Amino acid sequence: MHDTHDTHDHGHPEAHGKACTHHGHHHGGGHDHDHDDHAHGHGDHGHHHHHGGGHVHATPSNSAPFIIGIGLNSLYVVAEAVWGLRVHSLALLADAGHNLSDVLALFAAWGALALGQRAPSARFTYGLRRSSILAALGNAVALLLITGGILWEAIARLMHPAAVPGATVMIVAAIGIVVNGVTAALFAAGSKDDLNMRGAFAHMLSDAIMSLVVVLTGGLMWWTGWLWLDPVTSIVVSIAIVAGTWSLLRASLDMALDAVPAGIDPAEVERTLRAMPGVTDLHDLHIWPMSTTETALTVHLVRADGGDDAFLHAASETLSRQFRIGHATFQIESASFASACALSSPGSV
Repeated sequence: MHDTHDTHDHGHPEAHGKACTHHGHHHGGGHDHDHDDHAHGHGDHGHHHHHGGGHVHATPSNSAPFIIGIGLNSLYVVAEAVWGLRVHSLALLADAGHNLSDVLALFAAWGALALGQRAPSARFTYGLRRSSILAALGNAVALLLITGGILWEAIARLMHPAAVPGATVMIVAAIGIVVNGVTAALFAAGSKDDLNMRGAFAHMLSDAIMSLVVVLTGGLMWWTGWLWLDPVTSIVVSIAIVAGTWSLLRASLDMALDAVPAGIDPAEVERTLRAMPGVTDLHDLHIWPMSTTETALTVHLVRADGGDDAFLHAASETLSRQFRIGHATFQIESASFASACALSSPGSV
């Protein structure tokens, strides 16, 4: 699948305002266009855009798992929170917070899939793909605040234990095992090929395990009468949430700041591009996330023979296959021109 829209606003310094000027653009895949409004500013050298190998993102061909999963887990979060408050169980409240995190994660994943299909516009030339990054960032911040409140209460409860009916805790948490297990099963099949489905499956499976921990806690309280087990379990669950949320916060902040996506080694990408036929040098290599599932790249390649369609197709396919980079833009330059262009971009790679 190839991009057919002609306007590409990368949102990066390297994409606009170079000291050199050019107007001729050639898009790989057999599309020839003339764009005056997207000049990177390089002499009369062709600027080649090619999006090959299909875009590396999931398609929301089946929203049913998300709808069912969000519905089931939302109902359970409300029920678990209500019973946690009624019986004064911090373990149930902490587990409800953990389940809430995964409901929000499901919303973010589903929203990313849906918004990724929105057609680009003159203003949002890449569509609304980056909204998935903002959703992940907001999710992480909200969960850290909620979990901090639970931790504060749990520490106070350790000093003044409250009576908690262990049997009720066991029953409510056992329902959670069923709900999370069923939801995980909905995403099991798609988790092999779809990153969003894989993340949802992992979240739901971890929720089932957390619910099992709470069931065991309820059983021990029922058997031993150790009331301190409830706040201790809530602290353990909260620490697990913070650990997972902290990584989510860091990852979403990195994405919001256009860091190279995790799992992609820019040095390896550079070595791969330099090994392409005819490439003698490169500069202005930039790699950044367009969304939580898509990656874009721009680079200036020095190539004596220019950039024909076969080369552009091969380069795009290689990036897609090896690095899951589905949006690649290549500018082909001669050696003499590249020297002047590189000097005008002091911050480039």
